[in-house]
Amino acid sequence: MEQNEPIRVAQIIGKWVGGGVEAVVMNYYRHIDHSKIQFDFFCDDDSTNIPYEEIEALGGKVILIPPYQNVFKYQKKLIGLLREGKYRVVHSHINTLSVFPLRAAKKAGIPVRIAHSHSTSNSKEWKKNLIKSILKPLAKIYSTDYFACTEHAGRWLFGNKTFEQGKVFIMNNAIEIEKFKYNEIVREQKRRELGIDKNTLVIGHIGRFVEQKNHDFLIDIFDEVHKKESNSILLLVGQGPLMENIKQKVEKLGITEAVKFLGQRIDVNDLYQVFDVFLFPSLYEGLGMVLIEAQASGLFCLASNEVPKITKITENIEFIGLNESIDVWKEYILNKQFIRKDYIEDIKNHGYDINIETIKLIDKYTSFNVIKKGKDNG
Repeated sequence: MEQNEPIRVAQIIGKWVGGGVEAVVMNYYRHIDHSKIQFDFFCDDDSTNIPYEEIEALGGKVILIPPYQNVFKYQKKLIGLLREGKYRVVHSHINTLSVFPLRAAKKAGIPVRIAHSHSTSNSKEWKKNLIKSILKPLAKIYSTDYFACTEHAGRWLFGNKTFEQGKVFIMNNAIEIEKFKYNEIVREQKRRELGIDKNTLVIGHIGRFVEQKNHDFLIDIFDEVHKKESNSILLLVGQGPLMENIKQKVEKLGITEAVKFLGQRIDVNDLYQVFDVFLFPSLYEGLGMVLIEAQASGLFCLASNEVPKITKITENIEFIGLNESIDVWKEYILNKQFIRKDYIEDIKNHGYDINIETIKLIDKYTSFNVIKKGKDNG
C-alpha cells in the first residue's frame, strides 16, 4: 500500500438484505474520511438491495462471493480475493458465523481480523440458537480483535472475562441524528402522502420480517388496540421471508385495511414523523438501532424487555415482558401520552452521533495499521 493511500478494509457483510447491520455499516461509510479509510463490501451473491452506485461513488467496491453454506467454494474464493486485494484489515459483521470468513482471512495472511457482535440470541428461536451455541465458542479462534454494538452483545459473544479485560471495542450504532429530529411540517406532509388523517393513531414498526422481530405478536397487539380504537393503523416497514405469513394473518383477522405493508424504504426518517407509537416486541436484539432513531424523533417507544436497556435514552421508552398479556401492551399504547420534543442533545451525549463516532472508528483502524506495520518492520 502506498503511503498516501487509504487503509482499505474488507467489510464482510454476508447476505445483504437491507437490514440493520447494513444500515450501521453504511452510516459509517457515508461519514468516514475516505482519504484515510476505504471500504470494500464482501456480500453473498444472492444478496438484494445492495446500493452499488452509492458505494462505488464513494470509492468502494462490492465483491460478490458464494454463501458460507457452500463452505469449500466459499473459503477458496474468499482466500483468493483477500490475497488479491492485499487487505490489512478484515472486519466481519456476521456474528457467530464470522468464524468462516476470518478463517479465510487468516489463511490469506491478513494481520487484523475483526469479529463484530451485532446481536445476541433467544431460546424461542431454538434452531438458530442451536447453531449459535455451537459456533459461539469458535468466535475468538481466528479473530485478532473484537468489536460489539453494546456491552451486552460483547459479553454474549466474547465472554465476560474478555470484555472486562477491555479487549472489546464498542462501535456504537450511530446515526445522523439531525436527520431524525421531529418536524411537524414533515409529519403533516407525509401523512397526506400516505392518506392518513391527522387524528389517526399510527403505530409503526421498522424491521425485517424474521422471527427475531416477533411480528406475529406485534399483529396480535395491534388487533386488540384496533378493537378499542378503530381510528388506528399499523405501518410495517421492511421485507423478509415471513412477510407473506404475516399478511395472511392480517387478512385472517380482518384488519387488512388497517395494516399497511410499506416494504423497504429510503424515507424512514420521515416515516418516524408520521408515527405516534413505535412498537418493538423483539425476541432479542444486540441493540436495536431503530429505537435510537425513534427516540431522536421524539417518539414514544414500547419495546420488549429482551431489548438491551442501554437503548433507554429518553423518558419516552417503556419495556414490557413478552410474558405479559396483550392487554398490558394495549393499555400502554392507548393510555400513554407524550409530547414530542427535541431530544437531539440526549442522543448525542449517549454516543450516537455518527460524526463523532466515525472519528473514533478512524482512530481505531489507523491504530491497527500502525501497530501491524511496526510488527512487520520489526
